[in-house]
Amino acid sequence: MPQAAGPRSGWQLTSKTILLIEDNPSDIALTRRALERARIANQLVVAEDGQEALDYVFGAGAFRNRDPADIPMLTLMDMKLPKVSTLDVLRRVRSDARTRRMPVVILTTSKSEEDVLRAYDLHANCYIAKPVDFNRFMDVVRSIENFWLTVVRLPEDN
Repeated sequence: MPQAAGPRSGWQLTSKTILLIEDNPSDIALTRRALERARIANQLVVAEDGQEALDYVFGAGAFRNRDPADIPMLTLMDMKLPKVSTLDVLRRVRSDARTRRMPVVILTTSKSEEDVLRAYDLHANCYIAKPVDFNRFMDVVRSIENFWLTVVRLPEDN
């Protein structure tokens, strides 16, 4: 995994953190369980609404002591978030030079074509509809792990 920060931005992908932005406690527990079963040892940070996610990413509010240059290696985000919408979170992340290349995967139960289009218009890296069946969800989590945490080469800096 890349370790160096770029001289222009201060952005670095040294974190092994996975940021889960999800407001449904059952989906949080399901995702946590699936990651554990898939033996994904990365630290999981959960933000339960869009504002909490932005605070975490940018080191504000309750996370003001967190270094915002320490970008999560992967962000999994539900499509229907309270307080600040998913699309507004994505818009804000993509408009900031420090986070514009942060890997963001929309992981949601929404299969709406409009949601898919809007997410990609705002440069989500991918859109995955969560299967209801736990075994199929495990397959999805293993695919995410294999692709995003093993195969993909992420930028070293912005």
